[in-house]
Amino acid sequence: MEWTDEGIVLGLRRHGESSAVVELLTREHGRHLGLVRGASGARMRPVLQPGNTVRAVWRARLDEHLGMYAIEGLELRAANLIAASHGVYGVTHLAALVRLLPERDPHGDIYAQLEYALNDFEQAGEAAVHIIRFELAMLTELGFGLDLGNCAATGETTDLIYVSPKSGGAVSRSAGEPWRDRLLPLPAFLREHDEPPGWSDQDLADGFRLTGLFLLRHVLEPRGQGHSDAREGFINAVARIRTRLAQG
Repeated sequence: MEWTDEGIVLGLRRHGESSAVVELLTREHGRHLGLVRGASGARMRPVLQPGNTVRAVWRARLDEHLGMYAIEGLELRAANLIAASHGVYGVTHLAALVRLLPERDPHGDIYAQLEYALNDFEQAGEAAVHIIRFELAMLTELGFGLDLGNCAATGETTDLIYVSPKSGGAVSRSAGEPWRDRLLPLPAFLREHDEPPGWSDQDLADGFRLTGLFLLRHVLEPRGQGHSDAREGFINAVARIRTRLAQG
């Protein structure tokens, strides 16, 4: 068995003195593990950092075996990602989200969105928007997508400013006004039909509250899990950075 694919490094664990089992999210073969010999050497260590995009050749005698990876770097962005606290936490949290996917099951849209997010992660606010959108994409991929395209009560497609915490459907301003205290705010940058440019710190907080609620209810708690410490670390790091920038 052999295939060649592009993949994003999610993590690795040591195996013996110099090898490691490397976990990739590949474009066509999903989340996939493989053994890399010499992983701790000076040549491979910078390549096998979480967040890097690599070209991987996987070989095994049988498909169900762990197999061996031969890896070369394509986009070595990890050094920039770990230079900021939000980058360290963000990459760790994204990897934790991807691990919710079944192993060896292709998820091309998730791969593309992860790569897009990592390529635009330098600014803390942009990175936060990307992670919120990625969490929404993961909910959809796992079968729990939110319906944010039209009002659950009236069918309207504009002025959608709320989300029902029960159904996950968007609610328009007029329909939701009587129950506004029971509804979740829908941040402007997540509105499909009337998205204005930019976002505020409150928008980011509302976005994380929205995705966090449904991830916890539908995905994490049924598996006996909670949100990763990296998620909270990322949110706090972004808040600190944006506060510092606002203070000049």
